[in-house]
Amino acid sequence: MSETYIGALDAGTTSTRFMIFDHQGQVVSMAQRPHAQIFPDQGWVEHDPEELWLNSVGVIRDALAQAELSPTALAAIGIANQRETTIVWERETGTPVYNAIVWQDIRTASLCGAWERAGLGEDITRITGLLIAPYFAASKIRWILDHIENGQTLAETGRLCFGTVDSWLLWKLTGGQRHVTDVTNASRTMFMDLETLSWDAGLLEAMRIPRALLPTIASSSDRDAFGATAADGPLGHAVPIMGVLGDQQAATVGQTCFRPGEAKNTYGTGCFLMLNTGPQIVRSHHGLLTTVAYRFGQAPTVYALEGSIAMGGATVQWLRDELELISTPTETEALAASVSDNGGCYLVPAFSGLFAPHWRSDARGVIVGLTRYVTKAHLVRAALEAICHQSREVLEAMHEDSGIPLDILRVDGGATANAFLMQLQADLLGTPVVKPVLAETTSLGAAFAAGLAVGYWADEREIARRYTPDRSWRPQSSAQYRRAEAAQWSKAVQRTLDWSP
Repeated sequence: MSETYIGALDAGTTSTRFMIFDHQGQVVSMAQRPHAQIFPDQGWVEHDPEELWLNSVGVIRDALAQAELSPTALAAIGIANQRETTIVWERETGTPVYNAIVWQDIRTASLCGAWERAGLGEDITRITGLLIAPYFAASKIRWILDHIENGQTLAETGRLCFGTVDSWLLWKLTGGQRHVTDVTNASRTMFMDLETLSWDAGLLEAMRIPRALLPTIASSSDRDAFGATAADGPLGHAVPIMGVLGDQQAATVGQTCFRPGEAKNTYGTGCFLMLNTGPQIVRSHHGLLTTVAYRFGQAPTVYALEGSIAMGGATVQWLRDELELISTPTETEALAASVSDNGGCYLVPAFSGLFAPHWRSDARGVIVGLTRYVTKAHLVRAALEAICHQSREVLEAMHEDSGIPLDILRVDGGATANAFLMQLQADLLGTPVVKPVLAETTSLGAAFAAGLAVGYWADEREIARRYTPDRSWRPQSSAQYRRAEAAQWSKAVQRTLDWSP
């Protein structure tokens, strides 16, 4: 085991990284490259699929070189990816027909509204566990087919392929030999049946999405489905690809949330909270999504409740890039700590509408409560509070749906380096927050899925023993403070609504 390793390719929203892990789950090497964020219009967000591919090859090579390893040292590769981001390419040439439409993109809000008015909403929620929203892949596929020449005909005749980023990278890595996705990514399209784990014919017909366009659905950890890197490809060796997980499900696995009732929050570009509900499909009545957490081989499928927040770390990026209030995200910790409260100022970053638990694409961002007393520090603190309040809303909804009280919130992602933010989360939530030694658990989860398939790790119990807590934050606030802050936040959220048609 000491001579072989597991690689994990994490194709995220703002960057791609490749990490190499040993049998103890320790990082051997890591390489990362950012990719461009393309904003063609208001509410539109795109990526260049070819840049995603070239960066993926680049980080794999960089990490191997850093560790002085050849591809033959990798027992398997796992892939984690930004979910819902939609790519359509030509089957024969592998050429994308349009840029990747990113999960944050809301250009299809009117189409989703039309589907809602046509009565699709109830069927979509019953079959897929999702709500009609531009967030998911279905409307993005429809938009692309409607905006390229002969798109529908090309799709119906099998000359186009659709994939989320995992499928795109699998296609490229295997030299066009595998057009596959896993159950976690498939569950985010808005047309996969949660119970049968198959594409639903009725929904496909209603949305006019041809079956010939779609990938095969496989388990998240599978010895046969995903193939291997092309021997004559950029790695020059056939490395088995054994695991695929949407990034938030990968983080759930990396946090070893294997028991019902265990929950994690990933603080990345957005915030993504997931509660393991075991083999039970729990239907939400409070604006959450029911989704697949993971499926390992032929074992029973594990489901989850999920709440997605569009603007997590992206709110801090906005402070830096658009408002130029800070030079680096790390500055927010000292600035926010320099004031005792937010000065009465609340920031609701509904830049792409509101996601869970509100699901209002008409919402837009607001800053309320401004007075001459408010300083840059107050505004920065309000931005961090916004991340925590949005997470609190989702966790409260999870408790209402599941009936399971949350004892501990496991956290990961780059923003967990901000100790002030983590203490703020514990205070506004009233629940301890725990961070593992390895904060980037998305890559670790993809590695675990791949390693399980090849026997690198025996089972989930062995993986769970790899979890090592690093820091924890206990609430230091009163229940009265939490109630008062929640009430003020709710007032601010109301000001965001009915702004955009």
